[in-house]
Amino acid sequence: MQEGMQLIDGNGKFNMEGLQDFMAATDFAQCGLSYSVVAIIGPQSSGKSTLMNHVFGTDFKMLDAYRGRGQTTKGIWIAKSTEIEPYTIAMDLEGTDSSARGEDNTEFEKQSTLFALAIADTIIVNMWCKDIGLEHASNRPLLKLVFQVMKRLFQPRKRTLLFVIRDHSKTPLGKLETDLREGIEKIWDAVGAEPETHSSAALSDYFNVEITALSSYEFEEDIFKNQAALSLTITANQLKTCVLLRPGGQVQFRVTSLLQVAHLKQRFFNTNSPRGLADDRLEVETASRFSARAEKIWKTIKDNKDLDLPSPKVMAASVRCEEIAKEKLNQFTSDDNWLELKEAVQAGPVTGFGETLSSILVTYLSQYDKEVIYFDQDVRNAKRQQLELNALEVVHDAYVTMLEHLSSNKLGKFKTKLKQLLNEGEGFVASSAHSCARSCLLEFDQECKGFGPVNLCIASVLSLEFCLGNNLNAAIRQSKWNASKVREKLKCDMSSEMVAIHEKQLTDVLADEVQSLFEAGETGTWLSVRNLLESKTKIAISEISNVVVGFKMHKSEIDTKLEHLRENARNVVKRKAREAADTERVLTRMKDRFTQVFNRNENSKPRLWTREKNIDEIERNALSASLKILSTMAAIRLDKLTDEIEHLLFSSLMDESGNFPSSQRTGATPDPLGSNTWEEVSPNDTLLTPVKCKSLWMEFKEDIKYTTNQARSHQEALRIVRRRIKIVVGIVGAAVIAGAGLPPAMKIAARPEVAAILKAVKLLLVAMLKDIGMEVLPVLKDLGMEVLEMLKETVLMAVRSLQPAMMGTMITLMTTQSKSQQQY
Repeated sequence: MQEGMQLIDGNGKFNMEGLQDFMAATDFAQCGLSYSVVAIIGPQSSGKSTLMNHVFGTDFKMLDAYRGRGQTTKGIWIAKSTEIEPYTIAMDLEGTDSSARGEDNTEFEKQSTLFALAIADTIIVNMWCKDIGLEHASNRPLLKLVFQVMKRLFQPRKRTLLFVIRDHSKTPLGKLETDLREGIEKIWDAVGAEPETHSSAALSDYFNVEITALSSYEFEEDIFKNQAALSLTITANQLKTCVLLRPGGQVQFRVTSLLQVAHLKQRFFNTNSPRGLADDRLEVETASRFSARAEKIWKTIKDNKDLDLPSPKVMAASVRCEEIAKEKLNQFTSDDNWLELKEAVQAGPVTGFGETLSSILVTYLSQYDKEVIYFDQDVRNAKRQQLELNALEVVHDAYVTMLEHLSSNKLGKFKTKLKQLLNEGEGFVASSAHSCARSCLLEFDQECKGFGPVNLCIASVLSLEFCLGNNLNAAIRQSKWNASKVREKLKCDMSSEMVAIHEKQLTDVLADEVQSLFEAGETGTWLSVRNLLESKTKIAISEISNVVVGFKMHKSEIDTKLEHLRENARNVVKRKAREAADTERVLTRMKDRFTQVFNRNENSKPRLWTREKNIDEIERNALSASLKILSTMAAIRLDKLTDEIEHLLFSSLMDESGNFPSSQRTGATPDPLGSNTWEEVSPNDTLLTPVKCKSLWMEFKEDIKYTTNQARSHQEALRIVRRRIKIVVGIVGAAVIAGAGLPPAMKIAARPEVAAILKAVKLLLVAMLKDIGMEVLPVLKDLGMEVLEMLKETVLMAVRSLQPAMMGTMITLMTTQSKSQQQY
């Protein structure tokens, strides 16, 4: 395994399977903690593989100088050292500053360098003597970055950082060593402290810094190989210090020929530590865990984005392109044409809005493209995209405002068309409403996109005049915006408008019919109200469901609208109930109902207060009907709840005579109507409290006294009139018969005007005539004209209470009778 295996390939893929095979083939897993890892980093073609092969006895692939100086090692390779004990893994890394990857692809060299610093016990930094003091050639930026990330990702653990100066020339090694140490300290001190727990960590907490120098391998190969033999005499005591501590505690010695070991090899060999130049064993995994630890470290490094820094060329392009982009954005935001367009769209839709705005944006984007033409393409494209996004963000509010204007216009047009349909008597037809909505939505879509060639399919739905004459457009070419949200809101507003029409129709119908039911005050008013509410709401829901189905609304939205409709319908009924429960209105309806029941019979004809009429009984019936109105308006009953309001009112306010019960008058028992609430009735559903009902009933009773008293007076007056009419009619009849004789009297009675009187008084007049008797006639005949004159005034007084037609006929009859008497 000295020829090595590729642990990580050039694309950054970790070779776990190959590592496990390597560990099995070299018995690495059995080493416990007695192993060491040595890695080498440095520029491409700087002799890293050559140095590792000569020091550790590996066989990494080396550069063939006769074929050019290209990339030899790709990725990270490992091999087992055959020259050093204890078990040592030599790790050869791909060279930095490689032209094969280019200056813009430095991510892998940063990742691989950090991996070496994190996992190796000794890190050899291979560098040319001539590059000391230079910035990039000496890997200063690379070391600064990996130091920064290392302090944040890994806990302090002592490693050896060995700088190997290649092709050492005339400059004294001491001077070179001083410069290198000062440079490394400055890099470390410049690194930001992350996290805070490691902020005080010094360079010595992480690394032992060692420096050595080697001659040129190409020009002084022998000196390079045997430099140690020429400069260092190894004594027996030094060889004895090469003690390898095995897990079993045994001590082994290995003596190596001076001809095979160079000075650098002595640095690793001449130590009491089983880990070579590294002696800090904190946080070191056993050999069996090495593969898992290596994979975890590599994944941590790969996931860290701080290592993905751009190249200087890219950074310069980024800074300059961003400056130009900001300049163009500022110029655009202050452009007069844009500011005029922005102001105009606030007042209403602007003709050619999208095209005008797109042209303004093109102007500044084109200027940007010209000024950044020589910068990195990826950078300038990225900054152009950002400039475009920033500019679009500036105009977005104006674009939305334009869409809202278009939407508002279409909604207004839709409302107008719906009103026309209703005014033309077509009624609310779902198919017509859908057709109207579809037409308005298509117009909105076309105005959002702008008008190119007329689409015949669209023109078949829209008017051709609209397609050709409409130059409204909101679309901005540079954006991928669409009007879907505003369009959905427009659809929702249209559906809401149609629902609102149904709600208004339902509201109007309910308001009128519910008011009529309350004013009628019939028995079972609330049952009728509930049936009306249910039937009308059911019809409206069916119609709305047919309407909204064409808008493809979500079921939850439909359910919400229907629930709102139901709630609104109930609120209409409650509102009308509260209006109807106004005390003045209730009192008026109670008096009207009392007057209707009291003054009119079952056929709705006026009552004649004859002696047969039982006024007290009629009054009780009228009071009962009025009290039912009060009971109906006492509370809202939309939920079919049973209550005792009517029973309580009747038992508390009326006895058999229609007056307050005697117990209420004397105060013998607590007043059931002394409360402000009804049992089993919610306060929200209470219209008239018990106390208010009692107060209204008392006021009502006072107001109807005049009506009942007047009826009783009429009954008494009619009784007197009837008695007088009976007397008068008897006298008149007797006079007529006496004066004219029975046959002429019958002829007189057959006359039309007399027949009218007879018909009016019907059987009563005939009965009275019969009651006179034949024996009275001779007496009346003997009286003669003197008696008739004496009775004339009495007849007139009595007849004045009769109807005008009867009175006139009676006078005519008496006049005619007088003339007949004169003839006799």
